[in-house]
Amino acid sequence: MYPADLTYTAEHEWVRSLGDEDGTVRIGITEYAQDALGDIVYVTLPQTGTAVAAGEPCGELESTKSVSDVYAPVSGVVVAVNDALETAPELVNSDPYGDGWMFEVRPDDPDAAGALWDVAAYVKSLDS
Repeated sequence: MYPADLTYTAEHEWVRSLGDEDGTVRIGITEYAQDALGDIVYVTLPQTGTAVAAGEPCGELESTKSVSDVYAPVSGVVVAVNDALETAPELVNSDPYGDGWMFEVRPDDPDAAGALWDVAAYVKSLDS
């Protein structure tokens, strides 16, 4: 349910290293988060070129239940956004770790994602 090759935040975002020299990472929300939100009907993401700060809100998810902030797991510059979510926000629900990814960041510190939770720590946080 939670891929072991990702790192996670307490706010239920996941981070995947893209293996680039500059440390670029792809970011989305977890299965747990999309399930808790319900059917996502609208996604607001930061624009390419925007600087984001770790732990700060940088987007929103609107669902049939509520509106929820998306937080930046690392500080850096947004280098890509998933434009498919403009017309198909439900991808966040149907494929949160694949086609439902949200944005990519070139981190200020290429090792920043290493400071986030591994899958075991994330799953443990859900049990508490």
